[in-house]
Amino acid sequence: MARRPKKGGNPERRMSLGEHLVELRKRLTIAAIGILLAAIGGFILSDRVIEFLLIPIAEVANDRKILLSYTTLTEQFDLKFQIAIVLGILISSPVWLYQIFAFFVPGLTGREKRYTFGFFFSAVPLFLGGAAVGFLIFPHMVALLTSFNGSSLAVTYLSARPYYDFVMKLVLACGIAFVLPVFLVLLNFVGVLTAVTILKGWRVAILVITLFCALATPSADIVSMFVLAIPMVILYFAAAGVAWIHDRGVARRNAKLETEFSV
Repeated sequence: MARRPKKGGNPERRMSLGEHLVELRKRLTIAAIGILLAAIGGFILSDRVIEFLLIPIAEVANDRKILLSYTTLTEQFDLKFQIAIVLGILISSPVWLYQIFAFFVPGLTGREKRYTFGFFFSAVPLFLGGAAVGFLIFPHMVALLTSFNGSSLAVTYLSARPYYDFVMKLVLACGIAFVLPVFLVLLNFVGVLTAVTILKGWRVAILVITLFCALATPSADIVSMFVLAIPMVILYFAAAGVAWIHDRGVARRNAKLETEFSV
């Protein structure tokens, strides 16, 4: 995967397993520091985020009795800390996404390295855009899931921790789902996946995307599900298309080299 500067005893410039692990530790450390520093700012913003996440409950409470409860003395602080970590992951996404690409870049050829900035500058907005979609669809989920309490006399008690866990996991899941096609292309460029392999799994991919969107957008109409599913399917096939173009280029270069050597 990664390579080191050329030396006489190692013409292919391949890194040993130990060097790979050192490089991985370096990238993980930088990513962790970035998330930690961003989480400090996230902790400051956590109160505003909590108020924002309570809006769907306040809106639903106009029609039925719903209460959010904290069951332990430290739960409020724990939730603020948890939200700060998630905000840290979102805010520092340019940092840790860059570290992921930086780990793979040494394994690319000089020609392929020119596309690295394309990987990075497409991954960051896709991740943040997916997270934004998660924030936008969760109020519909709250409205639907609490609507099963049809009695006007019954009171729905929501435990704070599962509620916020649900929202935060949804936001991160949507962000990761939107950025996965970029990593499919990256894995293709480093030789792990071929375009044929990606395309062979299109039925499973569409099924998984559809199920994910059906669970993530349980609103009254089916439009919300397709609003999320269609861009994800398009991104999947766009990744397969980029991988196919790359594979054709690699095949042409290999054929040219074989011809030159045979002559």
